[in-house]
Amino acid sequence: MTDHISHHHSGIQPEMNRRSFLKTGLGGTLFLASVSMTAGLTGCATAPAGRISAVDTRTDAGYQFQFLSRDDIALFEALLPAMFAGALLEESNQQRFAIAGTIERIDQGIAMFGPANQQELRKLFDLLNFAPTRIALARVWSDWPSVSTEGADAFLNRWRNSRIGLLNNGYIALTKISNVAFYGHETHWHLSGYPGPPPWAVDALPQFQNA
Repeated sequence: MTDHISHHHSGIQPEMNRRSFLKTGLGGTLFLASVSMTAGLTGCATAPAGRISAVDTRTDAGYQFQFLSRDDIALFEALLPAMFAGALLEESNQQRFAIAGTIERIDQGIAMFGPANQQELRKLFDLLNFAPTRIALARVWSDWPSVSTEGADAFLNRWRNSRIGLLNNGYIALTKISNVAFYGHETHWHLSGYPGPPPWAVDALPQFQNA
């Protein structure tokens, strides 16, 4: 499978509030806005999922989703195994928990973003969750829970290699927030060659003492 990995050594930073994830131009902006509006009018659920588990929406994992909807969670459950195929443990339960934790950190990171980037990401997620645009632009025919890892990988490759700026930038946005959420967690630091904070920092900084 194609490598969608870009290494990051820290969590999602507040500086990203000032960056634009989807530099699509006027046409792309208008298109995304129309998709988001249409998705809302047709009942596509974009409200935050609330207190559910990213592993199994029937259980309570004690995490309150602040931005991602249930459809967004299903989207990332399909995409993350393709993005991190070489990094995830093969044992199914460990893999599911790693994916769930990454989705929760994606939600935490987006909640820290400014309104402009949140609006851009909401439009992108609506585009991928709204069946007509998912089929037309992503060429994904089934709902995300039914998409195989191979199908998700093929979708990511299409958008990565696309000459259409909207799609290519959508790929960058999806992989950027996912990579930071995955490799920014201490259990995955070693996968990017990051040895972790030096002992003096662990001893001196309160955030390590409270972890």
